[in-house]
Amino acid sequence: MTLATAPGKAILLGEHAVVYGRPAIAVPVNEVCARAEVISLPGAAPGTIVVDAPDVGLAGELSGLDPGHPIPRILLDTLHALGPGLTPALTIRVTSSIPMASGMGSGAAVSVAIARALSQHLGLPLAPEQVSALAFAVERIHHGTPSGVDNTVVTYGLPVYFRRGEAPVPFEIAGRMHLVIGDTGIASSTAAAVGMVRERWRLDPQAYERYFDALGDLSDRALGLLESGRIAELGPLLDSAQDVLKQMGVSSPALDVLVSAARAAGAWGAKLSGAGMGGTMIALAAEPEVERVRQALLAAGAVLTIHTQVGK
Repeated sequence: MTLATAPGKAILLGEHAVVYGRPAIAVPVNEVCARAEVISLPGAAPGTIVVDAPDVGLAGELSGLDPGHPIPRILLDTLHALGPGLTPALTIRVTSSIPMASGMGSGAAVSVAIARALSQHLGLPLAPEQVSALAFAVERIHHGTPSGVDNTVVTYGLPVYFRRGEAPVPFEIAGRMHLVIGDTGIASSTAAAVGMVRERWRLDPQAYERYFDALGDLSDRALGLLESGRIAELGPLLDSAQDVLKQMGVSSPALDVLVSAARAAGAWGAKLSGAGMGGTMIALAAEPEVERVRQALLAAGAVLTIHTQVGK
């Protein structure tokens, strides 16, 4: 049996703007992950691949599944990348503890875990850049016009400074950053949110270019703070980003309530994370305030909270 995992992710700054060439910063969330187990299937004909993905209700032989579905797609693309050869009979079981449709990279993590597990089981492990590229291709099914940030941070499992079309820059945070993630429980469609922003940008390009510039500038400023360990100073940047994202129309009443609750409970800053219009938000807090912020989010209606620590 071969097991591979991939973490969830949170976008710290730069969502939506990253689609338009501005930088974004994303961090892994190791408290949740996708898991792919590849198990030999004795007695079955060579080339038989049985898929078992109970979280999404998908089960059956790969040859009989919809090739447009993300899980069969990443399996087929990985096999193609590995080149011709006789594949032994296998069962692939896929599970994930990452909330789906929440902006935490569930789809990218599943793809990365599958590509890793399958290639390792067949003795042909893929390089990280190959895994990331395969996951990015599948992200097009999930999101239409993905930025590439999800598959990048999930593959490398490190904080990443990312600009579309350029090599991702993994970096280290000096000190330890505590984030509390609050899930609204409202499904968030990245494709729908990105499409809405694109239409608004088309109708008012000057305003939206200003929004994107502002978000990109916040990402650049945040990188210096993180690398120098000035974590608390990041809080106002998160608050500023939330203001811009609200003006863009991608926040929601449920997200606004959670953001306000986190700030009132002592968070240094808080904002939505990901596509918005539902999904999750993040709050930056000092370690002694984490539990107070978490309880405030639950009292304000969060269906789930996750405390993640990033950095040394």
